[in-house]
Amino acid sequence: MHIIEKVNENKKPLSDRQIKTMIINSIKGKHLQKVLLIPPDFTRFYSMAGKITRMYYDILKESCHIDILPALGTHEKMSETECYDMFGDIPYDKFIVHDWKNDVVKIGEVPREYVTEISDGLISEKIEVEVNKVLLDKSYDLIISIGQVVPHEVVGMANYSKNIFVGCGGSHMINQSHMLGAFYGMEKVMGKDYSPVRKVFDYAHTHFLGDMPLLFVLTVTTQNKKSADIQGLFIGTTREAFSKAVRLSQEKNLTYLDQAPKKMVVYLDEKEFKSTWLGNKAIYRTRMAIADGGELIILAPSVNKFGEDKDNDRLIRKYGYIGRENVLKLVNKNEDLKHNLSVAAHLIHGSSDGRFSITYAVDKLTREEIEGASYQYLDYNETIKKYNPLKLKDGINVMKDGEEIYYISNPALGLWAERKKFF
Repeated sequence: MHIIEKVNENKKPLSDRQIKTMIINSIKGKHLQKVLLIPPDFTRFYSMAGKITRMYYDILKESCHIDILPALGTHEKMSETECYDMFGDIPYDKFIVHDWKNDVVKIGEVPREYVTEISDGLISEKIEVEVNKVLLDKSYDLIISIGQVVPHEVVGMANYSKNIFVGCGGSHMINQSHMLGAFYGMEKVMGKDYSPVRKVFDYAHTHFLGDMPLLFVLTVTTQNKKSADIQGLFIGTTREAFSKAVRLSQEKNLTYLDQAPKKMVVYLDEKEFKSTWLGNKAIYRTRMAIADGGELIILAPSVNKFGEDKDNDRLIRKYGYIGRENVLKLVNKNEDLKHNLSVAAHLIHGSSDGRFSITYAVDKLTREEIEGASYQYLDYNETIKKYNPLKLKDGINVMKDGEEIYYISNPALGLWAERKKFF
């Protein structure tokens, strides 16, 4: 099909009416009896994919059967409350829970020779391609993958086929792709297309998803107080829709700083971020901006654990965020890390490698837990007496004592970089 696209005009975000018209046009003329919707989970609340999922559901519910498979990846299942907050009153029994360890089927392999080539020789192993068995159900007339294109620490720019291969994928692809991204270097890929991991996804898409009736619905959003605005919507079956969304996201979601801040303060929304696995976006998305020797303070009122998965949480607590070189040594020596490379990659991503300090201001983890993971600790309630997220504005703030900080209210919606480090 041709691409259905709409970008904001006159600085006005897309209206619900415009979005609904595009959705109707995307399924016009199709005789649908059974449809699978694949939105992100609650951790991508600001993708506005919840609104779009609800629109598809309301349009189709009277004429066909609909299932919804949130692209959880390794994340916890969505609670009934989270589903209501994100998707409205769609019945909870319509949601299928993705189990990345038990519900996947191998559909192919990305060959070792190709992985070696695209990684510049950093990794020389094949990567198995696994997807949730639900996607292989031939009774679905259409599978609609919905999500946000935004800078990402592993793949460069999130969504498109990542929603399938990671969000609905299995342990081998998740582990290997995350380690490939970590080996290659986060700062070389964030905010850019055609990273090594994206090339893996492109290869798998071309070779193994050809018969799958996939339609991609891709948003580009910007923050609007406690919500987000859709600045662009791209609907299509080919990579061209993704490429167009990438270009718009690079325009809307990248903030370039002429001078690196010495101190950055980042707030983690209490509903969206409950683990450092998710909350470390505060680190990934600011590391190219903060000055050498600087300080990052993460205001994390609801962070109460490290990993979303219990095994991942245990491994993070065991080894901590101790830097790239130390983690690579541990991978070679310890079987538990060797068999959980996504955790190893996460530990690499969550460290500054000593370039700047990282402090978590928490209410639901102890000093011992935070310092045991190799972060610095602050008490959240004490910290917000000075750095109050209700009073700070995004960007530069000068505190009463004359201290200058750079504040970010939601790290999930962008990438911040010192101009000279990005170009």
